[in-house]
Amino acid sequence: MTARRRFLQGAGAALLYPTAAALRGGSGAYASSPANAHVEYGRETLPVGIRSRLIDNDNGANMHILEAGFEEPGRPCVVLLHGFPELAYTWRKQLLPLARAGFHAIAPDMRGYGRTSGTDVKFDDDILPFSLLNHVSDTLGLVRALGFEKVAAVVGHDWGSPMAAWCALVRPDVFRSVVLMSTPFSGAPELALNTANHARRSSGEVDIQQALAALSPPRKHYWWYCAGREANDNLWHAPQGVHDLLRANFHFKSADWKGNKPFPLKSWTASELAKMPRYYVMDLGKGMAETVAAEMPSATQIGACRWLTEAELRVYSTEYQRTGFQGGLQSYRVLIDPLYEGELNAFSGRSIDVPSLFIAGASEWGPYQTPGALQSMRSAACTKFKGAHLVAGAGHWPAEEQPEKVNALLIEFLRGAKGA
Repeated sequence: MTARRRFLQGAGAALLYPTAAALRGGSGAYASSPANAHVEYGRETLPVGIRSRLIDNDNGANMHILEAGFEEPGRPCVVLLHGFPELAYTWRKQLLPLARAGFHAIAPDMRGYGRTSGTDVKFDDDILPFSLLNHVSDTLGLVRALGFEKVAAVVGHDWGSPMAAWCALVRPDVFRSVVLMSTPFSGAPELALNTANHARRSSGEVDIQQALAALSPPRKHYWWYCAGREANDNLWHAPQGVHDLLRANFHFKSADWKGNKPFPLKSWTASELAKMPRYYVMDLGKGMAETVAAEMPSATQIGACRWLTEAELRVYSTEYQRTGFQGGLQSYRVLIDPLYEGELNAFSGRSIDVPSLFIAGASEWGPYQTPGALQSMRSAACTKFKGAHLVAGAGHWPAEEQPEKVNALLIEFLRGAKGA
Protein backbone atom coordinates (compact mmCIF):
# COMPACT_ATOMS: atom_id res chain seq x y z
CA MET A 1 0.00 0.00 0.00
CA THR A 2 1.42 3.41 -0.94
CA ALA A 3 2.00 6.16 1.60
CA ARG A 4 -0.73 8.22 -0.05
CA ARG A 5 -3.27 5.43 0.29
CA ARG A 6 -2.29 4.90 3.91
CA PHE A 7 -2.82 8.61 4.45
CA LEU A 8 -6.27 8.56 2.89
CA GLN A 9 -7.45 5.36 4.50
CA GLY A 10 -5.82 5.39 7.89
CA ALA A 11 -4.34 7.77 10.38
CA GLY A 12 -4.60 10.78 8.08
CA ALA A 13 -8.38 10.73 8.26
CA ALA A 14 -8.23 11.35 11.99
CA LEU A 15 -6.33 14.56 11.34
CA LEU A 16 -8.82 15.79 8.80
CA TYR A 17 -11.88 16.02 11.00
CA PRO A 18 -12.63 16.18 14.74
CA THR A 19 -13.10 12.93 16.59
CA ALA A 20 -16.49 11.46 17.44
CA ALA A 21 -16.00 12.66 21.01
CA ALA A 22 -15.46 16.18 19.71
CA LEU A 23 -18.63 15.98 17.62
CA ARG A 24 -20.59 14.99 20.72
CA GLY A 25 -19.02 17.86 22.59
CA GLY A 26 -17.07 15.54 24.88
CA SER A 27 -13.77 17.25 24.13
CA GLY A 28 -15.23 20.71 24.32
CA ALA A 29 -14.25 21.42 20.70
CA TYR A 30 -17.80 22.38 19.78
CA ALA A 31 -18.77 23.86 23.11
CA SER A 32 -19.45 27.53 23.68
CA SER A 33 -16.26 29.24 24.79
CA PRO A 34 -14.66 32.69 24.94
CA ALA A 35 -12.69 31.75 21.82
CA ASN A 36 -15.96 31.68 19.85
CA ALA A 37 -17.57 34.70 21.50
CA HIS A 38 -16.80 36.99 18.54
CA VAL A 39 -18.19 34.62 15.87
CA GLU A 40 -21.23 36.08 14.12
CA TYR A 41 -23.32 32.90 14.18
CA GLY A 42 -23.07 29.24 15.20
CA ARG A 43 -20.93 29.96 18.24
CA GLU A 44 -22.01 26.81 20.06
CA THR A 45 -21.50 24.51 17.08
CA LEU A 46 -18.36 25.89 15.41
CA PRO A 47 -15.02 24.37 16.39
CA VAL A 48 -12.70 26.61 18.36
CA GLY A 49 -10.12 28.03 15.95
CA ILE A 50 -12.63 29.40 13.44
CA ARG A 51 -13.28 33.12 13.50
CA SER A 52 -15.53 35.46 11.55
CA ARG A 53 -15.07 38.96 10.18
CA LEU A 54 -16.92 41.47 8.03
CA ILE A 55 -14.84 42.55 5.01
CA ASP A 56 -15.52 45.38 2.55
CA ASN A 57 -14.78 43.71 -0.80
CA ASP A 58 -14.52 46.99 -2.77
CA ASN A 59 -17.25 45.69 -5.09
CA GLY A 60 -20.23 47.07 -3.24
CA ALA A 61 -20.61 44.29 -0.68
CA ASN A 62 -19.69 43.95 2.97
CA MET A 63 -18.94 40.22 3.16
CA HIS A 64 -19.12 38.05 6.25
CA ILE A 65 -16.50 35.29 6.33
CA LEU A 66 -15.58 32.31 8.44
CA GLU A 67 -11.87 31.51 8.34
CA ALA A 68 -9.22 29.23 9.81
CA GLY A 69 -5.44 29.10 9.44
CA PHE A 70 -5.22 32.89 9.71
CA GLU A 71 -2.66 32.95 12.52
CA GLU A 72 0.36 32.40 10.27
CA PRO A 73 0.85 35.02 7.52
CA GLY A 74 1.77 33.88 4.02
CA ARG A 75 -0.18 30.65 3.91
CA PRO A 76 -1.75 29.76 0.54
CA CYS A 77 -5.41 30.71 0.36
CA VAL A 78 -8.36 28.38 -0.29
CA VAL A 79 -11.77 29.98 -0.84
CA LEU A 80 -14.95 27.95 -0.26
CA LEU A 81 -18.14 29.14 -1.97
CA HIS A 82 -21.49 27.79 -0.78
CA GLY A 83 -24.76 27.22 -2.62
CA PHE A 84 -28.51 27.48 -1.93
CA PRO A 85 -29.91 27.33 0.71
CA GLU A 86 -26.55 27.35 2.46
CA LEU A 87 -24.15 29.69 4.24
CA ALA A 88 -20.43 30.00 4.94
CA TYR A 89 -21.34 27.69 7.84
CA THR A 90 -21.76 24.86 5.30
CA TRP A 91 -17.94 24.58 5.27
CA ARG A 92 -17.54 24.31 9.06
CA LYS A 93 -16.19 20.75 8.71
CA GLN A 94 -13.56 21.75 6.12
CA LEU A 95 -12.08 24.93 7.60
CA LEU A 96 -9.91 23.46 10.35
CA PRO A 97 -8.76 20.40 8.36
CA LEU A 98 -7.60 22.71 5.57
CA ALA A 99 -5.87 24.90 8.12
CA ARG A 100 -4.11 21.86 9.59
CA ALA A 101 -2.96 21.00 6.07
CA GLY A 102 -1.23 24.38 5.82
CA PHE A 103 -3.83 26.62 4.17
CA HIS A 104 -5.66 29.80 5.09
CA ALA A 105 -9.24 28.65 4.48
CA ILE A 106 -11.90 31.30 3.88
CA ALA A 107 -15.64 30.72 3.52
CA PRO A 108 -17.82 33.77 2.80
CA ASP A 109 -21.54 34.21 3.02
CA MET A 110 -22.16 34.95 -0.65
CA ARG A 111 -23.93 38.16 -1.67
CA GLY A 112 -27.56 37.89 -0.57
CA TYR A 113 -26.92 35.33 2.18
CA GLY A 114 -26.44 35.41 5.92
CA ARG A 115 -24.53 38.44 7.24
CA THR A 116 -23.29 39.64 3.82
CA SER A 117 -24.87 42.54 1.91
CA GLY A 118 -27.85 41.88 -0.33
CA THR A 119 -30.22 39.99 1.95
CA ASP A 120 -32.64 42.94 1.83
CA VAL A 121 -33.10 42.57 -1.94
CA LYS A 122 -36.66 42.51 -3.31
CA PHE A 123 -37.97 40.55 -6.29
CA ASP A 124 -38.31 43.66 -8.47
CA ASP A 125 -34.79 44.92 -7.73
CA ASP A 126 -32.02 44.78 -10.33
CA ILE A 127 -30.58 41.27 -10.64
CA LEU A 128 -27.24 42.41 -12.14
CA PRO A 129 -25.45 42.37 -8.75
CA PHE A 130 -26.25 38.63 -8.58
CA SER A 131 -24.87 37.71 -12.00
CA LEU A 132 -22.14 35.09 -12.22
CA LEU A 133 -19.56 37.65 -13.30
CA ASN A 134 -20.39 39.93 -10.40
CA HIS A 135 -20.00 36.98 -8.03
CA VAL A 136 -16.53 36.59 -9.56
CA SER A 137 -15.89 40.26 -8.81
CA ASP A 138 -17.17 39.78 -5.26
CA THR A 139 -14.81 36.87 -4.69
CA LEU A 140 -11.84 38.60 -6.32
CA GLY A 141 -12.46 41.75 -4.30
CA LEU A 142 -12.70 39.72 -1.10
CA VAL A 143 -9.40 37.88 -1.51
CA ARG A 144 -7.59 41.05 -2.55
CA ALA A 145 -9.00 42.88 0.48
CA LEU A 146 -7.58 40.05 2.58
CA GLY A 147 -4.15 40.58 1.00
CA PHE A 148 -4.05 37.72 -1.53
CA GLU A 149 -2.97 38.25 -5.13
CA LYS A 150 -3.34 34.53 -5.86
CA VAL A 151 -5.64 31.79 -4.55
CA ALA A 152 -4.43 28.20 -4.36
CA ALA A 153 -7.93 26.89 -5.04
CA VAL A 154 -11.50 28.08 -5.27
CA VAL A 155 -13.99 25.41 -4.19
CA GLY A 156 -17.71 25.69 -4.89
CA HIS A 157 -20.77 23.64 -4.02
CA ASP A 158 -24.20 23.81 -5.70
CA TRP A 159 -24.56 27.45 -6.86
CA GLY A 160 -21.04 27.99 -5.58
CA SER A 161 -19.85 25.54 -8.25
CA PRO A 162 -20.58 27.75 -11.30
CA MET A 163 -19.32 30.73 -9.32
CA ALA A 164 -16.03 28.91 -8.71
CA ALA A 165 -15.89 27.72 -12.32
CA TRP A 166 -16.22 31.25 -13.65
CA CYS A 167 -13.61 32.50 -11.19
CA ALA A 168 -11.17 29.98 -12.68
CA LEU A 169 -12.19 30.64 -16.27
CA VAL A 170 -12.14 34.44 -16.10
CA ARG A 171 -9.12 34.90 -13.80
CA PRO A 172 -6.85 31.84 -14.03
CA ASP A 173 -3.96 34.11 -13.04
CA VAL A 174 -5.57 34.50 -9.62
CA PHE A 175 -7.52 31.29 -9.05
CA ARG A 176 -4.85 28.66 -9.62
CA SER A 177 -7.06 25.57 -9.30
CA VAL A 178 -10.75 24.79 -8.89
CA VAL A 179 -12.90 22.13 -7.23
CA LEU A 180 -16.53 21.87 -8.27
CA MET A 181 -18.97 20.00 -6.07
CA SER A 182 -22.39 18.60 -7.04
CA THR A 183 -22.88 20.82 -10.11
CA PRO A 184 -20.62 20.06 -13.09
CA PHE A 185 -19.46 22.82 -15.44
CA SER A 186 -20.26 22.12 -19.08
CA GLY A 187 -18.38 25.11 -20.45
CA ALA A 188 -18.84 28.67 -21.61
CA PRO A 189 -21.73 29.41 -24.00
CA GLU A 190 -21.11 28.55 -27.63
CA LEU A 191 -21.56 31.23 -30.26
CA ALA A 192 -22.43 29.77 -33.66
CA LEU A 193 -19.67 29.97 -36.30
CA ASN A 194 -20.02 31.21 -39.88
CA THR A 195 -23.75 31.88 -39.71
CA ALA A 196 -23.33 34.88 -42.01
CA ASN A 197 -22.48 32.56 -44.91
CA HIS A 198 -24.64 29.52 -44.21
CA ALA A 199 -28.23 28.99 -43.24
CA ARG A 200 -28.65 28.86 -39.49
CA ARG A 201 -29.70 25.45 -38.22
CA SER A 202 -32.72 25.19 -35.99
CA SER A 203 -31.70 24.64 -32.39
CA GLY A 204 -34.49 22.12 -31.96
CA GLU A 205 -35.08 23.40 -28.43
CA VAL A 206 -38.52 22.99 -26.93
CA ASP A 207 -40.23 25.02 -24.26
CA ILE A 208 -39.36 22.67 -21.41
CA GLN A 209 -41.78 24.28 -19.00
CA GLN A 210 -44.65 23.83 -21.45
CA ALA A 211 -43.60 20.23 -22.11
CA LEU A 212 -43.39 19.44 -18.39
CA ALA A 213 -46.80 21.00 -17.77
CA ALA A 214 -48.27 18.74 -20.46
CA LEU A 215 -47.23 15.57 -18.60
CA SER A 216 -49.63 13.54 -16.51
CA PRO A 217 -49.40 14.55 -13.73
CA PRO A 218 -48.24 18.01 -14.82
CA ARG A 219 -44.78 19.03 -13.57
CA LYS A 220 -42.47 22.06 -13.50
CA HIS A 221 -38.70 22.49 -13.21
CA TYR A 222 -37.41 23.92 -9.94
CA TRP A 223 -35.27 26.54 -11.74
CA TRP A 224 -38.37 28.36 -12.91
CA TYR A 225 -40.06 27.96 -9.54
CA CYS A 226 -37.04 29.48 -7.78
CA ALA A 227 -36.95 32.34 -10.32
CA GLY A 228 -40.64 33.12 -9.75
CA ARG A 229 -42.20 35.89 -7.70
CA GLU A 230 -43.91 33.49 -5.27
CA ALA A 231 -40.86 31.42 -4.26
CA ASN A 232 -39.53 33.62 -1.46
CA ASP A 233 -42.91 33.90 0.24
CA ASN A 234 -43.51 30.15 -0.15
CA LEU A 235 -40.18 29.38 1.53
CA TRP A 236 -39.98 32.18 4.08
CA HIS A 237 -43.55 31.74 5.26
CA ALA A 238 -43.76 27.98 4.79
CA PRO A 239 -46.71 26.43 6.67
CA GLN A 240 -44.33 24.15 8.57
CA GLY A 241 -41.95 26.98 9.44
CA VAL A 242 -38.46 27.66 8.11
CA HIS A 243 -36.73 25.19 10.44
CA ASP A 244 -38.82 22.19 9.38
CA LEU A 245 -38.72 23.35 5.75
CA LEU A 246 -34.93 23.22 5.81
CA ARG A 247 -34.87 19.93 7.72
CA ALA A 248 -37.09 18.29 5.09
CA ASN A 249 -35.08 19.84 2.24
CA PHE A 250 -31.72 18.68 3.59
CA HIS A 251 -33.12 15.19 4.27
CA PHE A 252 -34.89 14.85 0.90
CA LYS A 253 -31.69 15.61 -1.04
CA SER A 254 -29.34 13.53 1.13
CA ALA A 255 -28.27 9.91 1.10
CA ASP A 256 -30.64 9.41 4.06
CA TRP A 257 -33.60 9.57 1.66
CA LYS A 258 -33.56 6.11 0.13
CA GLY A 259 -35.28 7.26 -3.05
CA ASN A 260 -32.10 8.95 -4.26
CA LYS A 261 -30.80 6.42 -6.77
CA PRO A 262 -29.48 8.61 -9.60
CA PHE A 263 -28.58 7.61 -13.13
CA PRO A 264 -27.68 9.49 -16.35
CA LEU A 265 -30.58 11.00 -18.28
CA LYS A 266 -30.69 10.56 -22.03
CA SER A 267 -31.76 14.08 -23.01
CA TRP A 268 -33.15 17.44 -21.90
CA THR A 269 -36.76 16.39 -22.51
CA ALA A 270 -39.80 16.42 -20.26
CA SER A 271 -40.12 12.64 -20.14
CA GLU A 272 -36.47 12.25 -19.09
CA LEU A 273 -36.41 15.13 -16.60
CA ALA A 274 -39.56 13.80 -14.95
CA LYS A 275 -37.55 10.76 -13.83
CA MET A 276 -35.79 12.94 -11.25
CA PRO A 277 -37.18 13.37 -7.72
CA ARG A 278 -39.74 16.07 -7.12
CA TYR A 279 -37.28 18.45 -5.51
CA TYR A 280 -35.93 18.90 -9.05
CA VAL A 281 -39.05 18.44 -11.16
CA MET A 282 -41.93 19.52 -8.98
CA ASP A 283 -45.67 18.95 -9.22
CA LEU A 284 -47.05 21.90 -11.16
CA GLY A 285 -49.46 23.03 -8.45
CA LYS A 286 -47.07 22.83 -5.49
CA GLY A 287 -44.39 25.08 -4.07
CA MET A 288 -41.17 23.79 -2.56
CA ALA A 289 -42.59 24.07 0.95
CA GLU A 290 -45.35 21.61 0.09
CA THR A 291 -43.00 19.43 -1.97
CA VAL A 292 -40.48 18.81 0.79
CA ALA A 293 -43.13 18.55 3.51
CA ALA A 294 -44.19 15.23 2.03
CA GLU A 295 -40.72 13.85 2.86
CA MET A 296 -40.29 15.30 6.35
CA PRO A 297 -38.16 12.85 8.36
CA SER A 298 -39.49 11.35 11.55
CA ALA A 299 -38.33 12.41 15.01
CA THR A 300 -36.28 9.21 15.15
CA GLN A 301 -34.61 9.97 11.82
CA ILE A 302 -33.87 13.54 12.90
CA GLY A 303 -32.31 12.31 16.14
CA ALA A 304 -30.14 9.86 14.21
CA CYS A 305 -28.86 12.51 11.76
CA ARG A 306 -25.34 13.14 13.01
CA TRP A 307 -24.19 15.07 9.96
CA LEU A 308 -26.74 17.84 10.61
CA THR A 309 -27.87 18.02 14.22
CA GLU A 310 -30.79 20.15 15.32
CA ALA A 311 -28.36 22.66 16.84
CA GLU A 312 -26.49 22.93 13.53
CA LEU A 313 -29.69 23.20 11.50
CA ARG A 314 -30.86 25.97 13.82
CA VAL A 315 -27.94 28.10 12.64
CA TYR A 316 -29.36 27.91 9.11
CA SER A 317 -32.99 28.38 10.13
CA THR A 318 -32.22 31.36 12.39
CA GLU A 319 -30.44 33.15 9.57
CA TYR A 320 -33.11 32.42 6.96
CA GLN A 321 -35.93 33.34 9.33
CA ARG A 322 -34.22 36.72 9.66
CA THR A 323 -33.31 37.35 6.01
CA GLY A 324 -35.73 35.37 3.88
CA PHE A 325 -34.52 33.60 0.74
CA GLN A 326 -34.69 36.22 -2.03
CA GLY A 327 -30.97 36.98 -1.95
CA GLY A 328 -30.21 33.39 -2.90
CA LEU A 329 -33.13 33.09 -5.30
CA GLN A 330 -31.81 36.00 -7.38
CA SER A 331 -29.25 33.65 -8.95
CA TYR A 332 -32.08 31.57 -10.44
CA ARG A 333 -33.56 34.72 -11.95
CA VAL A 334 -30.19 35.37 -13.59
CA LEU A 335 -30.03 31.75 -14.79
CA ILE A 336 -33.15 32.02 -16.95
CA ASP A 337 -32.76 35.65 -18.05
CA PRO A 338 -31.35 35.80 -21.62
CA LEU A 339 -30.09 39.37 -21.08
CA TYR A 340 -27.73 38.35 -18.33
CA GLU A 341 -26.87 35.04 -19.96
CA GLY A 342 -25.62 37.11 -22.88
CA GLU A 343 -22.79 38.66 -20.86
CA LEU A 344 -21.17 35.23 -20.69
CA ASN A 345 -21.07 34.98 -24.49
CA ALA A 346 -17.91 37.10 -24.43
CA PHE A 347 -16.11 33.98 -23.18
CA SER A 348 -17.30 31.66 -25.93
CA GLY A 349 -14.53 29.23 -26.79
CA ARG A 350 -12.72 29.67 -23.47
CA SER A 351 -12.05 26.71 -21.20
CA ILE A 352 -10.90 26.27 -17.63
CA ASP A 353 -7.15 25.75 -17.98
CA VAL A 354 -6.11 25.34 -14.35
CA PRO A 355 -6.20 21.98 -12.52
CA SER A 356 -9.80 21.00 -11.76
CA LEU A 357 -11.62 18.34 -9.77
CA PHE A 358 -15.25 17.29 -9.45
CA ILE A 359 -16.80 15.84 -6.28
CA ALA A 360 -20.40 14.77 -5.74
CA GLY A 361 -22.39 12.43 -3.58
CA ALA A 362 -22.96 8.99 -5.07
CA SER A 363 -26.62 9.33 -4.03
CA GLU A 364 -27.29 12.68 -5.65
CA TRP A 365 -28.76 13.77 -8.96
CA GLY A 366 -26.62 16.89 -9.38
CA PRO A 367 -24.18 15.36 -11.88
CA TYR A 368 -27.07 14.22 -14.08
CA GLN A 369 -29.71 16.95 -13.91
CA THR A 370 -28.24 18.59 -17.02
CA PRO A 371 -27.63 15.67 -19.39
CA GLY A 372 -24.11 15.60 -20.79
CA ALA A 373 -22.68 18.28 -18.47
CA LEU A 374 -20.28 16.00 -16.62
CA GLN A 375 -19.05 14.49 -19.89
CA SER A 376 -18.45 17.98 -21.31
CA MET A 377 -16.50 18.91 -18.22
CA ARG A 378 -14.27 15.88 -18.62
CA SER A 379 -13.70 16.23 -22.36
CA ALA A 380 -13.61 19.94 -23.15
CA ALA A 381 -14.63 22.46 -20.51
CA CYS A 382 -11.69 21.68 -18.19
CA THR A 383 -8.39 21.04 -19.96
CA LYS A 384 -6.54 19.93 -16.79
CA PHE A 385 -9.28 17.76 -15.36
CA LYS A 386 -7.95 15.58 -12.53
CA GLY A 387 -10.95 13.36 -12.02
CA ALA A 388 -14.51 12.96 -10.78
CA HIS A 389 -15.27 11.39 -7.41
CA LEU A 390 -18.71 10.16 -6.38
CA VAL A 391 -18.62 9.88 -2.61
CA ALA A 392 -20.42 6.89 -1.10
CA GLY A 393 -22.85 7.71 1.68
CA ALA A 394 -23.49 11.26 0.49
CA GLY A 395 -26.30 12.91 -1.40
CA HIS A 396 -26.39 16.59 -2.33
CA TRP A 397 -24.44 17.72 0.76
CA PRO A 398 -21.12 15.79 0.59
CA ALA A 399 -19.12 18.32 2.62
CA GLU A 400 -21.51 17.83 5.53
CA GLU A 401 -22.61 14.22 5.02
CA GLN A 402 -19.13 12.75 4.48
CA PRO A 403 -16.59 15.37 5.59
CA GLU A 404 -13.70 12.99 6.20
CA LYS A 405 -13.86 11.65 2.63
CA VAL A 406 -14.31 15.10 1.11
CA ASN A 407 -11.47 16.58 3.15
CA ALA A 408 -9.11 13.81 2.08
CA LEU A 409 -9.99 14.41 -1.59
CA LEU A 410 -9.56 18.17 -1.24
CA ILE A 411 -6.19 17.96 0.49
CA GLU A 412 -4.84 15.35 -1.92
CA PHE A 413 -5.90 17.53 -4.87
CA LEU A 414 -4.49 20.70 -3.36
CA ARG A 415 -1.13 19.07 -2.77
CA GLY A 416 -1.09 17.72 -6.32
CA ALA A 417 -2.26 20.99 -7.87
CA LYS A 418 0.52 22.87 -6.08
CA GLY A 419 3.06 20.88 -8.06
CA ALA A 420 1.17 21.02 -11.37
